[in-house]
Amino acid sequence: MKLLDGIQVLNLAVNLPGPAAAATLSRMGAHVTKLEPPSGDPMEIYHAGWYRDMAAGHTVIRLNLKSDIDRAHIDKLLAKADLLITATRPAAMDRLGLGWTALHEKYPRLCQVAIVGYPAPRENEAGHDLTYQATLGLLSPPHMPRTLLADMAGAELTVSRSLALLLGRERGQGGGYAEIALSEAAAAMAEPLRYGCTAPGALLGGGIPEYNIYQTNDGWIAVAALEPHFKKRLEEALAIKTPGQYEKTFAERRSVEWQQWGQEQDVPIVIVKGA
Repeated sequence: MKLLDGIQVLNLAVNLPGPAAAATLSRMGAHVTKLEPPSGDPMEIYHAGWYRDMAAGHTVIRLNLKSDIDRAHIDKLLAKADLLITATRPAAMDRLGLGWTALHEKYPRLCQVAIVGYPAPRENEAGHDLTYQATLGLLSPPHMPRTLLADMAGAELTVSRSLALLLGRERGQGGGYAEIALSEAAAAMAEPLRYGCTAPGALLGGGIPEYNIYQTNDGWIAVAALEPHFKKRLEEALAIKTPGQYEKTFAERRSVEWQQWGQEQDVPIVIVKGA
């Protein structure tokens, strides 16, 4: 079902996470018009394939927000839009005459989700995925993050907040505005660490043998027999009596064999890619 069929989304955000959120809304049936600056979306330079995938099915237009001629075109798009996604600092949007107060007065049915770095009163402060993760203790120097956690979490929050605003409007609340702070999105993803669940040696941080990673004779596997029935099935099938037997047992076979064995025994065991 295309739940958002007929919904017009205007996306002014480039890079991530705005385009990722717009792609999800598009898959739900919304029509997305993406406005890019004259120089284009930097994401097309960084990762052209990902850029194309996120923009698939969208109407992409390059316009200059500071041009009077282009602004007239933008006003026409705003007049028929249901939802606006932005990732420009609110202060800059105000200077362009595109702040929420001005937009809401002119387009009362328009909903807007503004992606920012930090919650108010820091909404105009600069930041990026790397700095949010660093602040939350999610980095292990000298290694860089293996995913853009804050951006992708922010994309999902943008989608959920967009749906909430659109639902509220349909219930008679009119157009609404929400800010998604990427630092808070990252903080939510860091909750397991903050509560100590994934700290080194903690329950989900290597502290129990049934939920751990192990070296095989040609690589690594992840064993996630966390629930008692998984652990019992695993230990009975492999005749494991003590925690120390885990390492010795898994070192005896190849990773692919253990993954296949796990599927046969209905025990969560997979190969660690890239290890």
